[in-house]
Amino acid sequence: MSLPTSILHQSQDHAAAGGDNPVFTTCIAEDLVTHDWSYQTNFVLAELVLTLDAECRARVTQGGLARAEVGRGKGQAVEAGIRGDYIQWLDAGQSAAGDHYLRIMETLWQEINHTLYLGLEEFETHFAMYPPGTFYQKHTDRFCDDDRRTLSVILYLNPWWLPDYGGALCLHLRDAVHQDILPLAGSLALFLSAKIPHEVVAATRERLSLSGWFKRH
Repeated sequence: MSLPTSILHQSQDHAAAGGDNPVFTTCIAEDLVTHDWSYQTNFVLAELVLTLDAECRARVTQGGLARAEVGRGKGQAVEAGIRGDYIQWLDAGQSAAGDHYLRIMETLWQEINHTLYLGLEEFETHFAMYPPGTFYQKHTDRFCDDDRRTLSVILYLNPWWLPDYGGALCLHLRDAVHQDILPLAGSLALFLSAKIPHEVVAATRERLSLSGWFKRH
């Protein structure tokens, strides 16, 4: 499947303002209305991406990331055959780069609310690292008993990523169509949490991201 038109015209210049850039907000809003998803290259400047990438790798080295679990409540457990990533939540005040990214996301959610009236009230995100050969099977991000997750948001942190490395995010769209998105550094993928099943394909390299959700209360 071809990418939405707005995706094909991004440039490094657009990244200078990150989420403050109205070009990004307009493209994202148009894509969400038309396709239920959006992919924007060079969403943040390379300097911030490299700093966040280094922070994620440092957290991995320090043992800060833990095996991600599936399920909820008493049924929550590590299931390597379903999901193989390691995660650690990013909270305000942990690092200057992290706070910068959180500010960009706050601006973005306010602009999306202003444009699409989604009623977004909160953003949460975690560092995620997929070791080589690991994956996440097809799933949706919204729980059946909790409808707060509204818009899934992923910033990729993989400098010099090549297509041969794999690691695509595969969106399962309507009419049995799927869209593969490579985890290129600085790119941002967004999609409606309840509408788009997706999976993460195994890669031959460590695959790093900040993965999160805009939520309603």
